Amino acid sequence: MEIKFLNIGFQNMVSLNRVIAIVAPDSAPIKRVVSEAKKENRLIDATCGRPTRAVIVTDSDHIVLSTVQPETLASRMEDKEKDE
Repeated sequence: MEIKFLNIGFQNMVSLNRVIAIVAPDSAPIKRVVSEAKKENRLIDATCGRPTRAVIVTDSDHIVLSTVQPETLASRMEDKEKDE
């Protein structure tokens, strides 16, 4: 199985096969998930101090914050899957 990576901005990558969901950070439940992940040291902030536009949930229960819009990340995922 080939490992593919998803560019999430600022030269940061996430393993494509580990991604479960990409969601917007606006809703209260997602804000709670991010807050809990921060308390439990499961939060990875890849925003470089910029506003968070997407929250990536991985199968290892890590939460990754990105400045790239969820729609853009989904499009990048589709492009990677087409390459297969």
